[in-house]
Amino acid sequence: MIGPPKLTRFEKARIVGSRALQISMGAPVLVEPSKGASAIDIALKELEIGILPMTIRRTLPDGTYQDIPIKWLTEEE
Repeated sequence: MIGPPKLTRFEKARIVGSRALQISMGAPVLVEPSKGASAIDIALKELEIGILPMTIRRTLPDGTYQDIPIKWLTEEE
C-alpha cells in the first residue's frame, strides 16, 4: 500500500468537505442525523461509522497510483 495505513488529516478533510458539499446539494444522507446537525457533522458521522463508498487515490511522483477504499483506511485494528 502506498503511504500510511490510515487516513491522513488532509485526506480526512477532503473527504468530509466533499461529502458535506454533496449533502448540502441534496444527496441522500446515509445515517440518521441528530437534531440541528450541520452537513459537516453528518459527513463526519458517516466517516466514523465507515459507510462512505469512496476511495482515496494516492499518487507517487513517478505517476503510479493506488486506489484505496476508505473502509480499509478507517478499520480499527
